[in-house]
Amino acid sequence: MTVVVAYSADQFGHAAVEHGAREALAQKELLVVVNASTGQKLVDSRFAPDEEIRTLTAGLEAQGLEVEIRHDVVADVADAVLAAARESGARLVVVGIRKRTPVGKLIMGSVAQRVILDADCPVLAVKP
Repeated sequence: MTVVVAYSADQFGHAAVEHGAREALAQKELLVVVNASTGQKLVDSRFAPDEEIRTLTAGLEAQGLEVEIRHDVVADVADAVLAAARESGARLVVVGIRKRTPVGKLIMGSVAQRVILDADCPVLAVKP
């Protein structure tokens, strides 16, 4: 089985990876880390630079984890996380959540909310 983590290059993504890694390590499962961007912004602060991805991968592998990183520009970030979960037969998806106002959710949507509602497996929502 597999644990999929929706990773963003911030404290919420780091919390998600920490929890996902713990889950994958405990069950000796593959950890799939999805860091995606729609590419619509000139600078997407949640899309990790290549160096950060290399450092993250090395740190996870040093813990004894088998890691697959999906670091892509995609049409929809939530769809990318959900596709990774489906394709890998995920047992669990882990997402970091942030506080958002109702108006903010209405206008901008929420990747975490879509993943929670549409995933075929359990979703663990974590805070830093």
